[in-house]
Amino acid sequence: MSKAKSRRAPVTVPHWPGAGSRWPRTLRRWGMTLVNLNVPRGAGASAVALFLLATVSYGVVRGEHGGDLAANVQDVCDATANAFGFRISEVALAGEHELPRQRILDIAGITANSSLVFLDAAQTRARLVGNPWIAEATVLKLYPGRLRIEIKERKPFALWQKDGRVNLIADDGTVLETFVPERYASLPMVVGVGAERAAPGLVAMLQRFPSIASQVQASVLVAERRWTLHLKNGIEVLLPQDAPDRALANLVDLAQSKQLLTRDITAVDLRLADRVYVRQSDAAFAVRDAAVKAAEKARKKAAGKGGEA
Repeated sequence: MSKAKSRRAPVTVPHWPGAGSRWPRTLRRWGMTLVNLNVPRGAGASAVALFLLATVSYGVVRGEHGGDLAANVQDVCDATANAFGFRISEVALAGEHELPRQRILDIAGITANSSLVFLDAAQTRARLVGNPWIAEATVLKLYPGRLRIEIKERKPFALWQKDGRVNLIADDGTVLETFVPERYASLPMVVGVGAERAAPGLVAMLQRFPSIASQVQASVLVAERRWTLHLKNGIEVLLPQDAPDRALANLVDLAQSKQLLTRDITAVDLRLADRVYVRQSDAAFAVRDAAVKAAEKARKKAAGKGGEA
C-alpha cells in the first residue's frame, strides 16, 4: 500500500505593491517563517505571567513601594531558609556596655524570623556603625544558625551646648544623645561652635590644674580660637589663644598667694602674657568708690585744717 503523504495547507501570502521587487520577496519570506514557526506549549501563559510581573514591578516603582516589596521578599526568603534549618538560633554579643542587647539587635535588623542564609553581614555591619554609639563592628556568620556580633562603643566624654540645646558627645565630637542622661550630668560642659572638637584638648589641660578644674562650671569657645572659663562662683576667666596652660599656672599662683578667686570680682583677664586685669563686681566697685571718695574728702578736710593753722 502506498503511504498517504500529508500535505500542509497552502498559505496565502498577501500581495504587496511592487511584487516584482526584492523588498516584497523578503517580506513574503519572513511571513512564511512566522507561519511555519512551532511555538512551544505553554509559551502563551509564560508570556502573560511575564507581562503581569513587569506590570506589577512598574507599579511598585511608580508607587514608591519598593521598600515594602523588598521586605515582603525578605520575609519569604527567611521563612523558606528557616524551614530548612537555617534560623538564627543564637546571637553572641561582645563589647556592649551602654547599649542594651535588644537595641543592638534592633539596630542590626535581626528579628526572631531572621535566617542566617539571607543575612547580609556587610549590610548588618553598616547598620551597626551607622549608630553614633557604635564606633566599630564585626559580624560573623557561623552556620547553620549562630551569629556573632562584636562592637566597640564610643564613651561619653563631655556635654556640648549649641543653640540652647545640650548634647552628650564622645571624645571625637560625635553626638551620642541629644539630651543628657542624669548619670552624665557631671561631665565637663563646653559651649560654642567647634567646642565639641576642641573639648579633648581643654579637658586634658584642665586635668593638670585640678584646683581650677574643680571650680569650672562651663567652658565657652570664643570664635573657635580661645576659651573663657565660667567658674561656679560666677567669675569668668579669659584665657589667651596662645599658651593657655601658662596662663592657668599664673592663675593658680594668684589664687594661692592673693586669694584672687575668693574676692568680690567678676572676671580675670589673662589674655596678655605680662599682666592680669581684674574686673570688680558692681557691689565691690560701689564700696571701693565710696571708700575712695571718703578718703578724698578726709584728705581735703585735713588739708583745710592745716591751712587755718
